[in-house]
Amino acid sequence: MNTTRRTFLKSASTAGLGALFIPNFIERPPSTKLRFAMIGVGARGRASWSQVAVEDIVAMCDVDDRMTEQAYKTVPNAKKYKDFRVMFDEMANEIDAVMIATPDHTHFPAAMAAMQLGKHVLVEKPLVHNIWQCRTMKKAAKHYGIVSQMANQGHTTHGIRLVKEWFDAGVLGDVKEVIRWGGPTTFNPDGYFSKPEGFPFPEHDVPEGLDWDLWKGPAADRPFNNEYAPKSWRTFYDFGSGAMADWCCHSLDAPFWALDLGMPHTVDAVVPNPEVPDHSMIAQESTITWQFGARGNKPPVTMKWIEGMGKPELKEEYGLKEMPDNGMIMIGSKKTLYHGGRPNNPRLLVPEEEWIDFQKNKPAETIPRVEEEKPVQEWVAAIKNDTLPGSNFDYGADLTEMGLVGVLAQRFGGTIHYDEKNMKAVGRPELDAYIKEPVREGWSYGEDLW
Repeated sequence: MNTTRRTFLKSASTAGLGALFIPNFIERPPSTKLRFAMIGVGARGRASWSQVAVEDIVAMCDVDDRMTEQAYKTVPNAKKYKDFRVMFDEMANEIDAVMIATPDHTHFPAAMAAMQLGKHVLVEKPLVHNIWQCRTMKKAAKHYGIVSQMANQGHTTHGIRLVKEWFDAGVLGDVKEVIRWGGPTTFNPDGYFSKPEGFPFPEHDVPEGLDWDLWKGPAADRPFNNEYAPKSWRTFYDFGSGAMADWCCHSLDAPFWALDLGMPHTVDAVVPNPEVPDHSMIAQESTITWQFGARGNKPPVTMKWIEGMGKPELKEEYGLKEMPDNGMIMIGSKKTLYHGGRPNNPRLLVPEEEWIDFQKNKPAETIPRVEEEKPVQEWVAAIKNDTLPGSNFDYGADLTEMGLVGVLAQRFGGTIHYDEKNMKAVGRPELDAYIKEPVREGWSYGEDLW
C-alpha cells in the first residue's frame, strides 16, 4: 500500500511534545519560499505577519479598515480583501499558508476555508469558539494533510519545557492540585474587557470602513454596539470566551502538557455576580474547578481558576512573604512549582538558598528547544521540514476544549459532568446548542467530516 502525507497525517497522533517527524512526502526543498495570506491584520495579527518576510505576504484580509493602516502601509504589494472567501476564490493558487488572527468566533470558518484548499494554517489562541469546532479542526488538519499551529507563544518557551522536564524527573512528586489566580488587572491590562452602558445593549452607528455583516460572521444577527469592535468583543460570549479561555492557553498550558491532563470528567463554577440575566456577558469574578481522573500512574488532579476572588494559601515552605497577585502553582507531594501568567520563567517555591542550589543541579534538558515566543517561525520551519509544531491542532484543540468546558460552567453555573466521548454535558441538554453553536446561512463548515 502506498503511503501519502495525507494518509500519514490522518493516522498520526501527537501529544504536543516538540515537533513530530513526518516523512518527506512533499518534494520541496527547505529553502523554498512560502506565500502567506493574513486574515485579521491588526493587534495579534500584526504579531504574526511581522514574523515573516514582507515580500512573502501575498494577501491580507480584514473587515475593519480601522485595523489595517500599519499592515497595509508595511506590506503595500499584498492584495487587500475584506472577505476571506473572496480572497480564496481569487487567489487560492497563489497562497501556501494562512495566518488567522480574527476575533475568536471567526477563527473556525476562516481556518476551515483555508484547510479545504490544502493550505497550512496558524490560528491565534484560543483555537476556536466551541467544543464541536475543536474536534472538527483536528479532523480537518489530518483529512486535508496540512501543517497546523495554535499560536500560543508560551508553548515555544524554554520555561514550559523546564516545567515538563522537572515534573518528569520527579522533582515535584505526585501533583494532585493546580491553581491559577489573578485579579482584574491581571486579565485585562489593556482594556480588552469593557461593558456597554446599559442592558439591553444600545444600538450605535456602524463606523465607516467596518463591514459589520462580515465581522459578525457565523454569529447571530444583531445591531452594532461600540463595545463589540474592534477591541472589547472578548467580553461577550457570542464572540469570545472571556479571560479564562483566552489566558488558559498561556497559564494552564504547562500543567496540561506536563501532567497529561486530557479532558475533565467534572467541572464546577462559582460566579457570584453574573453580569446580565441572559448569560451573554462574561462575569469579572469566578472560580472554576476541573476534576481530572487518574492517567496511568498519575493520580487524579483538581485544577482551579480563580478570577478576581483571592489567592491560594501561603505556606511556610514556599519561602515567600506573601503570594504574588498573579500566577499558577502545581502543588506536588515533594515540591510546589510556580510561574506567572505565562510559563516563561518557572521556579520552585522553596527558600532562596535551596532554589539557587537546585538551579546548579537541574535535571537534564530532554525536550528540543525552539526559538522562544515565535510560534509562527516554529510553524514555518515545520512546513518546510515536514514536521508538526508543538501546538499543532492535535494538542492545541485539546487544550482549548479543556478551557471551553470550563467556559460552559462559568457561563451557566452549577456542575457539568462531561462526557468527553460524546461531547455532552450529562443531564444538561440545554447546553448542546453551546457545545455546537448554530451558524448563520453561508457560514457552515466541516459538517462533511462527520
